[in-house]
Amino acid sequence: MLAVVMRRFQQVDVFGDEPYFGNPLAVVLDAEGLDDAALQRFAQWTNLSETTFVLPTTNANADYRVRIFTPTGELPFAGHPTLGTCHAWLRAGGQPASSDHIVQECGAGLVRIRQTQDGLAFAAPPLIRSGAVEPTLISRIATMLQIDETEIVDSQWVDNGPGWVAVLLRDAQAVLALAPGDVDLDLGVAGPYPEGSDIAVEVRSFFPVNGATVEDPVTGSLNPSLAQWLLATARLSAPYTASQGTVLGRKGRVNISQDEDGTIWVAGNTVTCIDGTVDR
Repeated sequence: MLAVVMRRFQQVDVFGDEPYFGNPLAVVLDAEGLDDAALQRFAQWTNLSETTFVLPTTNANADYRVRIFTPTGELPFAGHPTLGTCHAWLRAGGQPASSDHIVQECGAGLVRIRQTQDGLAFAAPPLIRSGAVEPTLISRIATMLQIDETEIVDSQWVDNGPGWVAVLLRDAQAVLALAPGDVDLDLGVAGPYPEGSDIAVEVRSFFPVNGATVEDPVTGSLNPSLAQWLLATARLSAPYTASQGTVLGRKGRVNISQDEDGTIWVAGNTVTCIDGTVDR
C-alpha cells in the first residue's frame, strides 16, 4: 500500500476582480518527488485548462520553479498559470530574493513578475511570428467565425508560442455576437469599445481540442501578443484594460501597461478560491 503524502494545494481564479469570474488554475505547491506520469494524471483529473506544480529551483536566479500541464500535455509557459502560481506561492509564504520582483523558472526560462496596483504582472514574451496573414487564411478564418470576410477590419500573426493568429472586428459588439463553427487553429478576436469606455477592447479566443472548438475564459498568452500588435499600430494606447469571457459568464479583466523602454506588462487580479491539501 502506498504511503499517503499530503501536499499543499490551492485553486486560484486569475484575471478576475471577484472570485469565480476569471480563469481557474489548480496549483500543487510542493510537487517534489512526483514523476511526469503523476503530474499528467493529476492535471487530467482536475480537468482545468492548466494545472501547475511548484518545485525547487534549478537556477540560482529563480525564486521557484513551475511545471505547467494541460489535461493532455506540458507547456513551457502560459500567462494565467504564471500569475496564479506566483499568487499561490506568495500566499503560501514564499519569499522572493528581491523586493522589486519575483523570478519564476519554467520551461521557457526565467520570467520576471512584479506586483502592481492592477495585480501581479509579467512581461510580455517576444513574438516568434508576426506580420500579415495570408489572404486565403483570412477567408478561412471568416468561414470559421461564420461572418463575411468584409467584417474583418485587420489581421495579424501574433504568435508568442501557442500559434496565435488574430483578427480585429469593427467593435466589441461584433466580437460578442460571434457564434463560430469549427475552428482548426489558435484564433484570437478583438474589437474596440467606444472611446472613453472603462474597457478598451473585448477579446475572445478559440482553439481546437479533440476535434471540438473550445473558447478560453481569459487568455494570458493571447492578450500580450494582441497588445504588441494593437499598440504598435496605434489602434490602442497604454495603459488599457481588456475584457474577456463575457459570453461565458465571466468578467475577465486584463490590464496592459508599457514601460518607457517599450516593455509591455500584463497584469491581473488573482483570488484564492480553494486552499487545502491533496493526497499524494
